[in-house]
Amino acid sequence: MSFLKVVGTKITDEQGNEVVLRGAGLGGWMNMENFISGYPGCEHQIREALAEAIGEEKSEFFFDKFLEYFFTDADAQFYKSLGLNCIRLPFNYHHFEDDMNPRVLKESGFKHLDRVINICAAHGIYTILDLHTAPGGQNTDWHSDHGSHIANFWNHKDFLDRAVWLWEQLAAHYRGNPWIAGYNPLNEPTDPKHTRVIAFYNRVHKAIRVVDPDHIIFFDGNTFASDFSHFGDAHKEWANTAYSIHDYSSYGFPAAGELYSSTDEQRRRLKRSYEKKREWMDQRGLCVWNGEWGPVYARRQYEGKATDSINESRYQVLKDQLDIYNKDRLSWSIWLYKDIGFQGMVYVSTETPYMTLFKDFLAKKHRLAIDAWGADDSAVKQVYQPLIDHILQEIPPQYQNIYPAPVWKLDSRITRLSRNILVSEFMIKEWADHFVGKTMEEIDAIASSFKYENCLKREGLNHILTENAKLVQ
Repeated sequence: MSFLKVVGTKITDEQGNEVVLRGAGLGGWMNMENFISGYPGCEHQIREALAEAIGEEKSEFFFDKFLEYFFTDADAQFYKSLGLNCIRLPFNYHHFEDDMNPRVLKESGFKHLDRVINICAAHGIYTILDLHTAPGGQNTDWHSDHGSHIANFWNHKDFLDRAVWLWEQLAAHYRGNPWIAGYNPLNEPTDPKHTRVIAFYNRVHKAIRVVDPDHIIFFDGNTFASDFSHFGDAHKEWANTAYSIHDYSSYGFPAAGELYSSTDEQRRRLKRSYEKKREWMDQRGLCVWNGEWGPVYARRQYEGKATDSINESRYQVLKDQLDIYNKDRLSWSIWLYKDIGFQGMVYVSTETPYMTLFKDFLAKKHRLAIDAWGADDSAVKQVYQPLIDHILQEIPPQYQNIYPAPVWKLDSRITRLSRNILVSEFMIKEWADHFVGKTMEEIDAIASSFKYENCLKREGLNHILTENAKLVQ
């Protein structure tokens, strides 16, 4: 077994054979996300609320069992059967370090990460380690788990220092493991100045290389892995490095504005968006990895009779993107492997204890559109429109676009702050109180809802992925 490495635009093994990585992200596992597992707000908020509601012992038991059941040998066996060869493992720094006890490594953080890396290796699946949440929050969204819209990671040296320290610990722990394809040091940074992200990458690259000279490093572009335009010649200092885009298409989401039907113009836009993201790498002959991409899907309990037609359109987006990727022999990691029914390759059955317990709560979440990802705001749009109109009326146009615009449009910024941060905050204890009075056995059953055997498969998605994985072998 040999280490993978970057040679020009390709990933190869040590014998020089090209290896095209095809797989998914294990989102919602060691970095939990609201739309993936059905809670409101951010992970640190629900962990605090659950401990307050049922006590530390039961709360820790639930989260540990959740991590255990979310990915097991059965998941890896199924995953490998699809012809996929790599899985991206997002994790939260909180597993390895406490904010009130910084730079003291929590060995417990390796319990489940080691377990899944080893399970995947046993099935011939590479892993990529992804720091999805860094101290202070490296981006403006919920998935960096800071409960705000300010990416304070970039504003405090201590946060930057702690992230470098953590990668030194991780690199020391995982050096010498060839089944780890590489390290993804920072997910979706949003540095408004566009310079601090490069300075951080210089620091963390050097720090990792002192400890681990072998593993590939995958660097995300700035502004949610979409923008390398300020990187200049920084790559000249970064040996054995690939560059990660996140190639989501608006056509794969409810707010697309038009149904995707694979017209010439729609396919042109798909391709242009992809080419723009990777332009900096192509100009310099660098290796590109698509670390996240993929549509979301309609659910019958919400979209009703329109579900099948919506999903056929989303599958067509998927097929057309893959057609573009295959021409470039692109390595990719679709988002995501498992969830409660919105985007996953497998998803928790509505008949499980977790889904029955939270059935009404999840319907309320959906109606109030308190998750930003793929939200359908049709039931509450009239509530927020006056605030949007107020800003448009009172704020001159030249002041309306605040970074991370244009990714965040003005209405998106307003609803993220008002719906996805403010309103969701009021629902956190309501989520936690569903566990009050539950025994350990009942809590274990709730967590076990996420086991592979309690999940359904999104057959249309999995068939498309399998067929395309075969094309680049």
